[in-house]
Amino acid sequence: MSPNRAALAALVLSAAFAAPVAAEIACAPDRAVFQTDSGPVAFQVELADDEAERAQGLMFRRALPQGTGMLFIYDTPRPVSFWMRNTYIPLDLLFLDERGVIRHIHRNARPLDETPIPGAAPGDPAPSRQMILEIGGGEAARLGLAVGQAMAHPRLHQDLAELPCR
Repeated sequence: MSPNRAALAALVLSAAFAAPVAAEIACAPDRAVFQTDSGPVAFQVELADDEAERAQGLMFRRALPQGTGMLFIYDTPRPVSFWMRNTYIPLDLLFLDERGVIRHIHRNARPLDETPIPGAAPGDPAPSRQMILEIGGGEAARLGLAVGQAMAHPRLHQDLAELPCR
């Protein structure tokens, strides 16, 4: 193989194994955007960023349209647990760390079930969560959302965000 071909092959090979660089996303407080294998997925979100709003959550709602959800935001990362008290619709709960990365997904939480839903999978070495997104049950699978994918939102500390806002 000629030196030029060898250099080209090495360049192509190194590019194939390089980590993808996340593009910056235009953000808004009422919008959460995830980078999936199929491209960006956006949700129109209501914010629950104080104690009263987090306590109320999606209780007593009878519907949650596709593409919408509620984003629970904590000032600092912490271990969390949720339940479905007075929640009449099945939900997927996406638990995110301080970088906006999905660390755990609880799929199809049962309406009215008061069993605690932990924010971390058993054995997770870093169980603290900064944000939790509640969306309609089955939406995470339908949209290809998975552990390890990043979310862009302006309330994430942008210096830490895996998918920063522009």
